[in-house]
Amino acid sequence: MSEDEARRLAEERAAAAGSRNVRFVAADAQTEAIAGEPFDAAMSQFGVMFFDEPVTAFRNIHSHLRPGGRIAFACWQPIEANPWFFAGAVAEFLPPPPQPEPGKSPTGPFALADPEQTTEILESAGFTNVRHTAHDVETEAPEDSVVDEAQLIFMGVPEDRLSAAMAAAEKYMSRFKIDSNRSRFPLAFQIFAASTR
Repeated sequence: MSEDEARRLAEERAAAAGSRNVRFVAADAQTEAIAGEPFDAAMSQFGVMFFDEPVTAFRNIHSHLRPGGRIAFACWQPIEANPWFFAGAVAEFLPPPPQPEPGKSPTGPFALADPEQTTEILESAGFTNVRHTAHDVETEAPEDSVVDEAQLIFMGVPEDRLSAAMAAAEKYMSRFKIDSNRSRFPLAFQIFAASTR
């Protein structure tokens, strides 16, 4: 989905909900200035793990918040606590992960999984009173909500190996099946919250 398509979808949903005091901006929170600052709060749902310069990114977010402002975000606990993540089952079909450029950090779903490291990142970016709460839940959903061919292509599986990779993923994911339509996934995530000075 392009930025324009995402913005249009967000605007349509806001209009359908009757929300009028909302504005949507597509921007790189790691580096860009967002008009309208200072803001009271910043929130993210499973997005901040993809900053390749996390201290720089959180420092930029911090600069957009008023004194006493807040940040809160959800990110995953370690991969070991999230067996639904199927990457190991298709590893043989994936190209080697690229090495980060000098000065960059590895990104991905579990980049902020270590609470101590993430706390250090936030404190280095100027945040204070960092809190962390772990949550473990189970959810029922169709299997293709976690893995489908589009996801495998995004991960880098070549087209000529797509069928074999999908078969390997489906075999791995079968452990979560409830019936032909639904699976039950254990999800281990965490919420971080912090304040500006």
